[in-house]
Amino acid sequence: MRAARFHGQRNITIDEIPEPALRPGAVAIDVAWCGICGSDLHEFLEGPIFIPAKGHPHPLSGEQEPVTMGHEFSGTISALGEGVTDLEVGQNVVVEPYFVCSACDMCQAGSYNLCRSMGFIGLSGGGGGLSEKVVVERRWVHPIGDIPLDEAALLEPLAVGHHAFVRSGAQAGDVALIGGAGPIGLLTAAVLRAKGLTVLVSELSDARKAKALDTGVADHVIDPSQEDLQARVLELTDGRGADVCFECSSVNAVLDQLIDAVKPGGVVVNVSIWGHPAMIDMQKIVLKEIDLRGTIAYVNDHPETIRLVQEGKVDLKPFITGRIDLGDVVDEGLDTLINRNDTAVKILVHP
Repeated sequence: MRAARFHGQRNITIDEIPEPALRPGAVAIDVAWCGICGSDLHEFLEGPIFIPAKGHPHPLSGEQEPVTMGHEFSGTISALGEGVTDLEVGQNVVVEPYFVCSACDMCQAGSYNLCRSMGFIGLSGGGGGLSEKVVVERRWVHPIGDIPLDEAALLEPLAVGHHAFVRSGAQAGDVALIGGAGPIGLLTAAVLRAKGLTVLVSELSDARKAKALDTGVADHVIDPSQEDLQARVLELTDGRGADVCFECSSVNAVLDQLIDAVKPGGVVVNVSIWGHPAMIDMQKIVLKEIDLRGTIAYVNDHPETIRLVQEGKVDLKPFITGRIDLGDVVDEGLDTLINRNDTAVKILVHP
């Protein structure tokens, strides 16, 4: 079967590899659609990051580069392994793309996203959605009912946004400021709006500003190159500042602006993956008693995320801006998102 394989920095090729073998307790899935994620771009440009480098196999998958990529995917069950009795062949599903050990203190506490050996299917081994077929443990497979398969490929990044919301402790009626209207910023905004928050978005790109407004996920969009972000946030919040901020750009200047715009005692959640160290003015963190929090992926977020879409509280269709064949993943997918990223939000790949 065809698969997009990471062989090293700026080296992803479409290879012919064997189909994965079904095993007890696992589910075979024919991949329908796979999104290209910002972390895939980081791997291509700066990696390996999550991908295990040659000579350093992942402790759970046992794999090292080259690995099959893709972790934002949907598909249809084609076969069930021995012992899987609560799913059916033909069901449409998404995958929570994890490797966890289930034995460390974090796993035992239920925080499996913080597993001491955690890895991601599609990054750390185990196949991936940028291929024709995958086989994954039953635990990670989530039925999606009548959600269209193309839209369902966005459930994984939407779950990232949902977990960031949970980490923030925000409540309905709060004012949230999002730094960066890329895919994760927009989908985080969608979750916040569904949860009853007022959402402000800071963004430079005209296309992304328009997308934030056209999709209805932002109440106000602010261009910090055209107006003073902190002053505008204070104006919109009657002088208080944002209750909670979400950094979704991995740009230091954006992080600095969020720290300035959040209210004293507020929360700043870093959602983005950084390929470089950030500089933080710790004096501002101290003097405003700001909580600066990290968030990684999701933990038990998929059921609620799926429910939000099924109930019509989040509409994923407007965020799909391109559909391409697997063979075009580098030239039409990665290249577009790297060099023309203001023209695309989520590009889906059909294997």
